[in-house]
Parts: sequence; structure tokens; C-alpha cells
Amino acid sequence: MHRCSFVHHRAMDTTLTAVDERQRHADLIAAERKALALLDTIEELGLIAPGRAEREVEQDILHLAADRFGVEKHWHKRIVRAGLNTLATAGDNPPGRTIGEDDMVFLDLGPVFEEWEADVGRSYAVGPNPLKHALVRDLPIQFEAVKAHALANPDITGADLYAFAVRVAEAAGWSFGGEIAGHLVGEFPHARWPGEKRLGHIRPENPTRIREPDAFGRRRHWILEIHLVAPDGSFGGFYERLLDGA
Repeated sequence: MHRCSFVHHRAMDTTLTAVDERQRHADLIAAERKALALLDTIEELGLIAPGRAEREVEQDILHLAADRFGVEKHWHKRIVRAGLNTLATAGDNPPGRTIGEDDMVFLDLGPVFEEWEADVGRSYAVGPNPLKHALVRDLPIQFEAVKAHALANPDITGADLYAFAVRVAEAAGWSFGGEIAGHLVGEFPHARWPGEKRLGHIRPENPTRIREPDAFGRRRHWILEIHLVAPDGSFGGFYERLLDGA
């Protein structure tokens, strides 16, 4: 069955079986694995290097995703941020920069694989700066701490999980740079699903439990975003994956 019609069918059927839910979760995990393989290939090809413009890297990623991974759609813009731009959030559009010899860079990618959305982010320290390398190491540690807290507290709200992410970041010596700490993900395009936007984000304005079902009565799946900023506010780093991923 073609995935597009599959999505529309689900939109009308709010009584999915347990098997359906397991398959949805498996499909999202499979999409994430492909997106992580895309990140690995970007690293192997050395696309992130001093002297390369953000836009140049972004276009290389566009072609790489299409040619090697068959990606025809991206559910959000491909984000490549360097230097001061690593302080910007996804909704910002700062002037383009060129990667420096001693720089911080992060990627935030949203490829779609067979109508399933992936959303992955990683950071890279270019050069010898020890604080930048420390941030790169700490980002996945912060992610796992927030993920563990969310999974251990089934009644946690979006607002409470955001607050926890901020506290953990500050305890580790960083600032939390994101206006949100995550969002829903699913069959493309989840952004058009019914419901209040703020309730689809892990943010201070979301008082609902993240495990509440979606507008179709289905289990909700979340991307967890960790955006940390250095104590002096000169650079940031970003890391994201499925909250309930493998």
C-alpha cells in the first residue's frame, strides 16, 4: 500500500490496534536509523571543514541525501549552523557564515523516508578548543539524562520536561538555548495534524502529559532536542533524536 493513502486512512481511523502502534514505532525507528547513517556519511566525507560556507554544506547534504539515501522530501529546512549561528534556534534565519579554523558547528536534519519523518541533530568541534569539545561530549549525556527522566515519569507534562532539561543543563555548567526541548514526529506531514501547536512541543506553555494520545487517539512520538550554550554565550551545540527510540 502506498504510504500516502496509508496516512489518510489512519487519519480517519482512531481505533488502531496494538500491532499498528508497534509498527508505527518500528517505522519511526527505522527512519531515524537511516537519518543517523546520513549523518555518519556526512562525517566520513568530511563535509564539515574550515573554509566551507553553511550554505555550501547544506547543499552538499541535499544532494547526498537524494543520491545515496533516496530522500525526496525534508519535513523541515536543512539546518547547518556555525559560530555565533549555533546560538540561533530552528525558527531563526541568521546571516550565513563560513566555518572557521576553531569553530562550533551543528546540523539539524529532517529527512523523510517512505513518508516517515526523521529528525536528527549532532554537533562538531572544529579545531582544538577544549570547551567546544567538552560540549560535543556532553550533549548526548544531557540527552540521555532527560530521556531517562521522561521515561521514568509517565505523567510528566511538556512544561515539566522542559524545566527538567533546563535544570540538568545548568547543573552541568551550560545554559539551555532552546525555546522548546522537542516536538511531535510521525507520518509526513505531522505539522498539519489537528490540535494546538504548543501542545505538540516540549515547552513551558504545554501543561499536558506527553503521553496523552494525539488527535486521532494514537500514541504520540516525540523528538527530544538538547540545545546547550556555553557559559559566556559565545557558541552553542545541538543534539536530537527520538525520545522513545532504540
